[in-house]
Amino acid sequence: MEHLERCAWFLRGTLVRGAVRRYLPWALAASMLAGSLLKELSPLPESYLSNKRNVLNVYFVKVAWGWTVCLLLPFIALTNYHLTGKAGVVLRRLSTLLVGTAIWYVCTVIFSSVEHYTGSCYQSPALEGIRKEPQDKQQCHREGGFWYGFDISGHSFLLTFCALMIVEEMAVLHEVKTDRNHCLHTTITTLVVALGFLTFIWVWMFLCTAVYFHNLSQKVFGTLFGLLGWYGTYGCWYLKSFSPGLPPQTSSLNLKQDSHKK
Repeated sequence: MEHLERCAWFLRGTLVRGAVRRYLPWALAASMLAGSLLKELSPLPESYLSNKRNVLNVYFVKVAWGWTVCLLLPFIALTNYHLTGKAGVVLRRLSTLLVGTAIWYVCTVIFSSVEHYTGSCYQSPALEGIRKEPQDKQQCHREGGFWYGFDISGHSFLLTFCALMIVEEMAVLHEVKTDRNHCLHTTITTLVVALGFLTFIWVWMFLCTAVYFHNLSQKVFGTLFGLLGWYGTYGCWYLKSFSPGLPPQTSSLNLKQDSHKK
């Protein structure tokens, strides 16, 4: 438990800072551009991480949204209820996960459509000999062909969106005090450590994507969609009253309590 506490303390001090929320979007964009330029100008040698079958890619990145939802759901529920004591507020805040799921689904459909309408079926990965019969990617693969279109980087999109969403939700830790409830303290501490490590995995795999996969324009569009998904929600819509809202803060809670007393 002592090691868990130390780890949670480090992650709180690292990820919960306001500076991290302000500068992480810029850091992701800059690292994507830097990694892409490195890939184009001086490619790194093949490594375990450049293999799409590596453990982190197969068991984490491929199901990144699932991991993010599974850990954020109990975290948001426990921390928000601990601060407000209102089930309605908790349900409203949990709807951020539904919004995020909708963003993930819509963007996935858009990326797939773009690749379909801009692609063609080739005889080989060298893009030799266009096949005229296959009309879509699945049919092309079934017949042994290679489909090539504008493949917007889904990894760049999803890892950007997930990392920024986790950091935004962890901001609530500035207000959460659980020292008096051992069970709650242990649960939230465990979730903080899990979310912290998950965030580091997302950022690390985002860097690997920048260095090893896709071309520059595909990663630019993918990262841009992730940034727009984050900013459109946490930077714009969630500031409005008719929205899931931002993580509760003591100042906002005090203002509401004062208004009710009046």
